[in-house]
Amino acid sequence: MTVTIYDVAREAAVSMATVSRVVNNNPNVKPQTRKKVYEAIERLGYRPNAVARGLASKKTTTVGVVIPDISNSIFAEVARGIEDIANMYNYNIILCNADKKKEKEITVINTLLEKQVDGLLFMGGTVTEDHVHAFQTTSVPIVLCATMDSQQKFPFVDIDHEKAAYDAVKMLIEKGHRRIAMICGKLEDYANGMARFQGYKKAMEAYDISLKDDLVLIGNYRYDSGMDIMGKFLSLSDRPTAVLSATDEMAIGAIHKIQEHGLTVPDDISVVSIGNTKICSMVRPKLAAVAQPMYDIGAVSMRLLTKLMNNEKVDMDKVVLPHEFIYRESLKK
Repeated sequence: MTVTIYDVAREAAVSMATVSRVVNNNPNVKPQTRKKVYEAIERLGYRPNAVARGLASKKTTTVGVVIPDISNSIFAEVARGIEDIANMYNYNIILCNADKKKEKEITVINTLLEKQVDGLLFMGGTVTEDHVHAFQTTSVPIVLCATMDSQQKFPFVDIDHEKAAYDAVKMLIEKGHRRIAMICGKLEDYANGMARFQGYKKAMEAYDISLKDDLVLIGNYRYDSGMDIMGKFLSLSDRPTAVLSATDEMAIGAIHKIQEHGLTVPDDISVVSIGNTKICSMVRPKLAAVAQPMYDIGAVSMRLLTKLMNNEKVDMDKVVLPHEFIYRESLKK
């Protein structure tokens, strides 16, 4: 049978109020009494009911985290940053995978809110009108992590995706490339898709390079997508000399497709990406990339959320962290 606070009080010969004070670390308990209560808890194997405590305090000290794809290594770094700060501020994490499916994301958001989480982190997915509606139906603080909504209505922590892509293309142009292709993310994905495409477009226009429709194709962020799209680029009569990929995984697919065709990276075609996950150093040649500070994005997002949950002063709830370009072998110096 479940051991209750009443059982502990009877075992320790104290009141239930005294047991409650001990469990909640109230300092107004004599050391001898506290010791007696802890011994009773140990003997009986009592565990405080988090749900009941949450109902009493109106807080569950639990944060819900919606992750779009748990198999994607880039989100593992974000999650680590979230967890480290959550532990520091004594919050528990409920991590839910949504498989990059909007319907599942909405379901997960509503499920977490029904579980009375104190706050919600929405990580790295496309923020649609349906998401906005779900966010607006609750008073629970919400922070977007490694993404943002197109109107920037909600607090977020991310990089400037447009500037990241611009800087990558600028780098390629300064290396002498003019025929630069892009393996783009989905354009309805404001941060990782549209913003990165806009950065590519603006860099090309800034250097008076005309855009070619056949040099911009949309992928699904995965390895096979990079392989397929690179195959289409290679089939062109005038193939690109450089490729920017919206993700590391698609970039690696592109590298392997280039190699399958008997070409070399970067001698025949340079490849760069946005992300800089660990796999950039595992592929050969090693992949040059714009580095997103993924751990920091997670950590700063969680700290911002703790401030919102505890009504602390927030100087800035739209946080843009810096990115940097990491040279590796897939780009000639």
